[in-house]
This record gives sequence, structure tokens and C-alpha cells, in this order.
Amino acid sequence: MLKKALLLLSVLAAAFLGLFIGVAFLRPYAFHGTVLLSEQPVNDFTLTSMNGQQVRLSDYRSKIVIIYFGYTYCPDVCPTTLAEIKKAMGLLGPLASDIQVIMVTVDPERDTPAVLNSYMTQFDPNFLGLTGTVSEIQNVAAPLGIYFARQEGSTGSDYLMEHTASTMVINQSGLLKLLWAYGTPASDMAEDLKYMLR
Repeated sequence: MLKKALLLLSVLAAAFLGLFIGVAFLRPYAFHGTVLLSEQPVNDFTLTSMNGQQVRLSDYRSKIVIIYFGYTYCPDVCPTTLAEIKKAMGLLGPLASDIQVIMVTVDPERDTPAVLNSYMTQFDPNFLGLTGTVSEIQNVAAPLGIYFARQEGSTGSDYLMEHTASTMVINQSGLLKLLWAYGTPASDMAEDLKYMLR
């Protein structure tokens, strides 16, 4: 009788273990940001790169595109975000070559291509800065739900830009799939990107 009870317990334990492992492996991946179920590709756009060339979003259709709207004179949020993205690229190793990081400036008055070039290459030579007229940038930002506005300072050139601080991830098909909130750590970004590159 004892042997039968022990055998039954061992069978039940094995069944529960198998169920636990099955659930763990079959559970859908949980992203570290807001998942967007867009069915239409992001509107293509053309802006001026930090190298002075015209660049289209569709130029990177075969890659994952991380796109952030910020500016080089930003005192804290922008450099912090770009630093975390740089760390995430480091964690990805060779996989990082399948990702293009883009910052679209919300301050085209001060962020000339030369200024953007100097700023972006401090983080990573492969990071790309884009600029254009205020109208051109608004036309790119608005459909993506990005807000920005100038906050006047004590002098004409001493001002800050208020802007949306989230980071967007566009997949290889041009669909906006993920939104990271400000403060998302590099390790979380890297995990999400590894999953998307599978």
C-alpha cells in the first residue's frame, strides 16, 4: 500500500513538474514596454542627416529602428536615454548591427547637422541624428504622438525644449511595435530587442 502511494505521489510530482516547465516555455514573451498592435507601417519621411544627406525612414526597412525625439542641449533626459540605448547595444553584441538608432531633433534651430554629428558620435558612431525644418519635424512627430514645444529661457538662446520622452521601436516591416517609457534600463531594452530579432 505504501509503495502504491509513493508511486502515485512520484507520478503526480512528475506531472506537475512537466506542466510547470510546459507553461514556462509556452508562456508568451512579456515585453518591458507598451506593445502596440499597429497594422500599418509608420509613415515614411525624409529628413536631413547629421552628415548633411537626405535620409528616409524606409532606408532602414530591413532593420529594427529605435527612434527617439530629443535635442543636444537637453540637460538630463536625452543623454540618459541615449546612454541606456548605447548600453543595450553593447549587451546585444553582433546583433546590434541589425538595429538602427535614430534621434530626431526637436530643436532644429540649434541642432545643425554638425552639432548633431558631434553629439551623436559621442554615444556611438552608428547612431544617427536627423534634423529638418520645424514644420518637417512636426509632420514626422505628430502622427507618432510626439509632442514638443519651446520653453523660453532668460535669453533668446537660453531655452529648453519640452518633449515626449518615450522611445519607439519599429520592426523590420516598418510597424511601430513597442514604446519604452523614460527610465527603461538597458537590460530590459536588450531583452526586448533580442526577442524581436529571433
